Amino acid sequence: MSRIGKQPVAVPNEINVSVNGTVVVFKKGNVQKELDTKGNVEVKVEDNQVVFLPKGEDRQSRAFWGTYRSLAQNIVIGLTQGFEKKLEINGVGYRAAVNGNVLELQLGFSHPIKYEFAQDLQISVEKNIVTIKGADKQVVGQVAAEIRGFRPPEPYKGKGVKYVEEHILRKAGKTSKK
Repeated sequence: MSRIGKQPVAVPNEINVSVNGTVVVFKKGNVQKELDTKGNVEVKVEDNQVVFLPKGEDRQSRAFWGTYRSLAQNIVIGLTQGFEKKLEINGVGYRAAVNGNVLELQLGFSHPIKYEFAQDLQISVEKNIVTIKGADKQVVGQVAAEIRGFRPPEPYKGKGVKYVEEHILRKAGKTSKK
């Protein structure tokens, strides 16, 4: 039995939930998110709660049970609060700026890096902190990982792009023999 799958997803009043076959549609204003369960899980909407049940007793249905419940919970949180990731840029001359829907990064290369992001994301830069906000947890995390991948932090001086809460293990530099 899935401990996560057993728990119902509480849906606030401002979000409308409907089930069309295997697709669960979450709607808030003009924003719509869909979750396709591909027939592995049965979905019921009961008085501001979404309940997930496995279709069968086979291993695959039980495996997807908790997964789809977590995905639905993330959609509800994304539509109500949103998700946020913060990146810190460390290094002399390392800068970031936002122009429209393009993030311009100068990370010590001979050329600036221009990263184009989707319209539904909001990226802002304050000093050396890049903040990524959006309604989709997977997209926010993927964009943060791609930006970090341009110049991951190096272990000697810590220069590069890292998550704000990330801790970099530092290595000792070379020492001379005497």
